[in-house]
This record gives sequence, structure tokens and C-alpha cells, in this order.
Amino acid sequence: MNFQNVAVIIPCHNEGGTIYQVVNGFKNALPEAPIYVYDNCSTDDTLEKARDAGAIVRVEYRKGKGNVVRRMFSDVDADFYILVDGDLTYDPDVAPMMLERLIKDKLDMLNIARIGAKGSYRKGHRLGNFLLTKTVKIIFGSGLDDMLSGYRIFTRRFVKTFPSKSDGFEIETELTIHSLEMKIPIGEFTAKYEDRPHGSVSKLSTFRDGINILFMIIRLFFLVKPITSFSLVSAFLAI
Repeated sequence: MNFQNVAVIIPCHNEGGTIYQVVNGFKNALPEAPIYVYDNCSTDDTLEKARDAGAIVRVEYRKGKGNVVRRMFSDVDADFYILVDGDLTYDPDVAPMMLERLIKDKLDMLNIARIGAKGSYRKGHRLGNFLLTKTVKIIFGSGLDDMLSGYRIFTRRFVKTFPSKSDGFEIETELTIHSLEMKIPIGEFTAKYEDRPHGSVSKLSTFRDGINILFMIIRLFFLVKPITSFSLVSAFLAI
């Protein structure tokens, strides 16, 4: 497969300790694919390390992962997009297999469900992911097994028609619910999730971002299922 029509897009905030290896990993896995690193207000040497590794480096000054993803989706032109975090926890070697699966099954989004030891997750993250993923499955009737994964692949059709509203870590939830509500063909691919390297810190706040994600689920529920949502509220108030 010709990887020139594939773009690897990496949102980053203070990933100076890992981004060089992440870029090199995807250069080896997808030799012809351009790799874009979008820096989001980093205070370390993320920009310099990304440039040294050979990435195309750009900057998004509005804080939040959702803002970065919106900018990347708008700026970058490709037929296929691989969205991945820059923290060295995701395996670049599965990227060619992901692309083959996406094309073979005629999908518009393929999510990578993480398989990792308990130590790979911060305390509370695994439970929070399970509860939020389960909530989406109950409300919207279906969904993914790892909704908050930071490793996904998309077609151009998905990327250029996605109406992003998120500012922060709610972006993965919005991507999932949009695909479900629009009945877009999606799939899931399991891959190993590595421990964070020493010195690398998760930017996700278990409580604060968990609450924001829950509010995003509720907001989208009222937006895409207004009759059902208001009927439930009316029934509750009538009790």
C-alpha cells in the first residue's frame, strides 16, 4: 500500500521526553506517510524534539485536545488519518494492519482498544473509562469497548464532515457518539497499551475531565435524542 496518502497526526502538550521516539516509530511503520505534530502550549522541548525527529510541526494556541484535533482535521489533507497521542503508550507497528482493516471492511473509523497491564493506567482511569463507555452504550444503543482510546484511524470523509464542538478530552467521546448517531461504519482493533515512560505524566484529570466527558454525553443525548431525553426528564419530574 502507498502510505503517501496517509497522514499521522499527533496532538502534544509537554511530551518532550517521548515525542522523538513516537515520530521515529511511525516513520518506521509507515515510511512514506507525513507525520504532523501539533504542539499545544508546551513549556518543554516538545517542538524541538519533534522537528529533530523529522515531523512537520505546527502550533495550536487554544488550550485543550479538542481544539488541537479540530485544527488538525481542518489543516491536514489526506485520504486516511491516524490520530495518536504522543506519550509512547501506543504501538506504531500495528498501523499498517489498521489501515488494511479499515479499507477491507469499508469503515470510516477504526478505534484501537487498549490491552495493557493494570499498571498501564492511572488509578481511577480504568474504572472511569469503563463507566463512561458503558453509559454511551446504554444511551445510544451501541458503541466501542474503549471509547477513550487515543489511537484511531479515519477516512477523509469522516474527518472533513465531523462537526467538532469539544475543547478538551471530551473529543474522543464526541467522535464516538457522532459515528453512532450518524450510523457511520466503525470498528475496533485491539492492540497493546504500554506503560508510560518514566517522567511522562498523563494530562487527563480523572475527576475534572471525567465530569466534562459525562456532561458531553448528556449534552449530546439532549441534542441528538431530544424526544427521548425530554420524555425521561418529564417522567422524572412527574414522580
